[in-house]
Amino acid sequence: MKTLFLTLIFALTTMLTFAQTSEHLSFKDVPIDGTLDEYVSKIKKSGFSHLGTEDGTAILNGDFAGYKDCYVGVSTLKQMDLVSKIVVKFPEPNNWSFLSSNYFSLKEMLTEKYGEPSENVEKFDSFEPEDDLSKMIKVGLGECKYYAIYETEKGSIKLSIFGDISNHSVLLSYFDKLKGVDKKDRFRALKASNPSDLSLMNLFLMSLKDEDYEICEVANRLLKERGLEFKSDKW
Repeated sequence: MKTLFLTLIFALTTMLTFAQTSEHLSFKDVPIDGTLDEYVSKIKKSGFSHLGTEDGTAILNGDFAGYKDCYVGVSTLKQMDLVSKIVVKFPEPNNWSFLSSNYFSLKEMLTEKYGEPSENVEKFDSFEPEDDLSKMIKVGLGECKYYAIYETEKGSIKLSIFGDISNHSVLLSYFDKLKGVDKKDRFRALKASNPSDLSLMNLFLMSLKDEDYEICEVANRLLKERGLEFKSDKW
């Protein structure tokens, strides 16, 4: 279980994040929005079991896209309790034939729904292995670069093959972040998410710490609207 948590947390914290505007992508017909506890409560009604929460990531188990026993990691923006990233980890096959078959089946499904991917890479580092076992070894060494990214008006989706020494699987990721929203739309997007004063203050302070003054300015603007404001020579 610890390995599972680490795999999903790694995926949630290292992947690129993309924008969605006033509407949100949905997972199992549940919009990717709200606090972590609120989202977990809603997704449980879709048949998922909540296994626990660790390091700000909730882990659930259930069926998805015709696959049994999938694991789902749900994570929030680091500055505030607002769900922004979801990663589905599909069952682990024990050979390349099944692993690649899962990847290409899901890719076909996504392409049919969202159109051709905006970015697609499918190769091994250094050289192309000839046999199944050699390909799985490459996956385990992190030398397999298979991914497809789909950008939509509501957010972005990434399908990929992930592997390390202990596991090999297909990941499907849904994610957005305020940083990805067009600058002119950031205030509206933040206001629409209706963060608490405490969460908004935390967003401001964490962005200030990271020297992300553009997000600082947006958070401060909403704080000012609520009767709170910070003065700075950075904006």
